[in-house]
Amino acid sequence: MVRKVFIIHGWGGNPEEGWFPWLKEELVNKGFEVYIPSMPETDNPTIENWVENLRYIVKNPDFNTSFVGHSIGCQTILRYLQGLKSDIKVGKLILVAPWFRLKMYETREEVEIAKPWIERKIDFTKVLLHTKDITSIFSNNDYFVYVEDSEILRKNLGSKIIIEKNKGHFSGSDGIKKLPIVLEEITKISK
Repeated sequence: MVRKVFIIHGWGGNPEEGWFPWLKEELVNKGFEVYIPSMPETDNPTIENWVENLRYIVKNPDFNTSFVGHSIGCQTILRYLQGLKSDIKVGKLILVAPWFRLKMYETREEVEIAKPWIERKIDFTKVLLHTKDITSIFSNNDYFVYVEDSEILRKNLGSKIIIEKNKGHFSGSDGIKKLPIVLEEITKISK
């Protein structure tokens, strides 16, 4: 049984950012195969490109396949899962700083990029066909994400909710180089 974890970075992110390399090393040391793909056009993410890229990389998911998403990477994973055949079951899903609306934008262009991600709804019922083992992690001082969005995930996915203190958007630019709560949650599947 090979346990795989796919870590999907956020908008403007990359596989070497912040806590991703640390998490990969920790999981590899515990016997997991870990993939952190570079998502396409990271400064101009589109639903179609990101979901298709994830589909291409993951290939044949199964119960030993788990996902960790950061920011827009969370939506990418949810949208990927809603498109799978109904009989496919995956393992754990960890969503770090997931969002369905944003607190702030820096440019008009960012508003246009975010618009489809906000307006095109996710079919949570289809997501639940594939896993019910979902944890969502928020920060009490995230400058992009409304902590109140945790209720969307709790209500629609039955997600476990964890609220960390003073982690910002969990980005490398916030100084977050390790995120032990993610390691703790993802390794619960291997017990």
